[in-house]
Amino acid sequence: MGTIRYIFRRLGYGLILMVGVVVLNFLLIHAAPGDPAEVIAGEMGGITEQMMADIRARYGLDRPLPVQLGIYLANIARFDLGMSYYFDRPVSQLIGQRIWPTVLLVLTAQVIAIFLGVVMGVLASRRPNGPFSGFVSVFSTVGYAAPVFWTGLMLIILFSVIVPMFPVEGMSSARFRGGGFAYALNVAHHLVLPATTLAIIFLAQYARLSRASMIEVLGADYVRTARAKGLGEGPVIFRHALRNAVLPILTVAGIQFGNLISGALLVETVFNWPGMGRLAFDSVLRRDYPTLLGVLFCASGVVVLANLVTDLSYRLADPRIRTGGR
Repeated sequence: MGTIRYIFRRLGYGLILMVGVVVLNFLLIHAAPGDPAEVIAGEMGGITEQMMADIRARYGLDRPLPVQLGIYLANIARFDLGMSYYFDRPVSQLIGQRIWPTVLLVLTAQVIAIFLGVVMGVLASRRPNGPFSGFVSVFSTVGYAAPVFWTGLMLIILFSVIVPMFPVEGMSSARFRGGGFAYALNVAHHLVLPATTLAIIFLAQYARLSRASMIEVLGADYVRTARAKGLGEGPVIFRHALRNAVLPILTVAGIQFGNLISGALLVETVFNWPGMGRLAFDSVLRRDYPTLLGVLFCASGVVVLANLVTDLSYRLADPRIRTGGR
């Protein structure tokens, strides 16, 4: 029951946070320079002042900002994200088409980063002064410092120009007409470079963090006791040390999930990946406020949910941690 109460309490905090994020996003976007009516009019060619007034009236842009905010909050309470100015379609439909490519990209990058980062950190911690440990330190510094778009461009040059192994854009081949397993393989082939680009910067962080955490845990008394009892290196590493060393990695993984989504925007732009990041980028250029707000709303909800999952993962990783009571 304590866990259930904790979940509902965190969901309540998350709801309050989401309301604050929605209000802040709305005010910041409307404070930015540019008039959506002018962008819409530019797509139509020549236009009169009366037509501009009609466009503003149609989309509610002629109303005071507090009134627009109130209407938007009321619509959000009904899970109505509004109509896109540019596409003239419900924002929920646009996001529904783009959210799964982004989820696939982000989760693949997160799994790659955590798995390889932990493996590299564990191997480096066994010989802290060895050559592989030095390589992990250098790789972590370079990988974290390199801009994600620069990493993507370098991978494109290396694996699509010099050694043409992977495609550089899209989620699947334009001429591909298959389905089922063949389509999954085609998508996976296109996913390699975007997911690797997004994973490298976070892989560097997880590798360095897991290395430092494992070095600290391996020096603890209970690890020395386990070795004194005659346990092999494998059980000591994976049954005793890694379970405690992984807790800081879970914390960072939950915190960095928001950065992972923001990094997906740049990756999707570089590789023309048809996800929410690309949709947000196009919405900024076209002053499509409802679509941009819808993308930010969904991304905020995913980040809040990811933090809740991270907190619950603590309980699974370490039963001593309790979410309720003292």
